[in-house]
Amino acid sequence: MKKLEFYVPSAQRESVLEALFAAGAGQIGHYDRCCWFTEGTGQFRPLAGSRPHLGQQDQTHQEPESKVELVFDAALQQPIIAALKAAHPYETPAYQILNVER
Repeated sequence: MKKLEFYVPSAQRESVLEALFAAGAGQIGHYDRCCWFTEGTGQFRPLAGSRPHLGQQDQTHQEPESKVELVFDAALQQPIIAALKAAHPYETPAYQILNVER
């Protein structure tokens, strides 16, 4: 079992979650669509060569974001990450994958 943690603009959280659930993430026993999210503020500055979804190059931008956590079967890692990248609005989504013991 693995856990995916990622940050997404709060306005796009549900659409990204739908893509991840469709790829098989968020299943725990006899339950699906399981996740945890918290609200916060993300900050970044797009550099030269970037194509920012939000903000402008060379200007620091702050955005209301959700940190989302959900688990998935290790065998699904490649399709889960592909779904995250395809659905996420940012050019370079911030995420991490952790091994989970149950």
